[in-house]
Amino acid sequence: MRKENEKRNGCTVIAGCGRLGASIAGKLSEESKDVVIIDKDSSAFRKLPHSYGGLTMAANAADMDRLNAVGLREASAFIVVTDHDCVNICAAQIAKEMFQVPKVVARIYDEEKLSLVQEMGIDAICPSELSEKEIAHYIEIGGNSDVEQE
Repeated sequence: MRKENEKRNGCTVIAGCGRLGASIAGKLSEESKDVVIIDKDSSAFRKLPHSYGGLTMAANAADMDRLNAVGLREASAFIVVTDHDCVNICAAQIAKEMFQVPKVVARIYDEEKLSLVQEMGIDAICPSELSEKEIAHYIEIGGNSDVEQE
């Protein structure tokens, strides 16, 4: 069995090239990080910024052969942000269990699925949960405290 960081190339693989995936890929690329982004629809890559210097591959996020082809076995992180919770959970579990990727993050829309994902040792981001926290914080501080009052 491979040690956690042995032969990891530092590459981040992102599955899902929607607005969020494209934005993350663009930011990592701007920081001169090695990035590979996959999406089942090759036209989605148009959302990437012109400055994007990483690789792209048209592939299903849960296709083990394609994940192997993009070098997931050597990746240090896998971020899965497709629009489908079931695809995100399946792909994240494959990355964690089959490819032993040390850092796996999945976007999960359904809050009821969060505990399942977290029990698998997968970090999960839930947009509605994050929004609820931000709105509660906004209300608690009495609005945007960064705006100067005249």
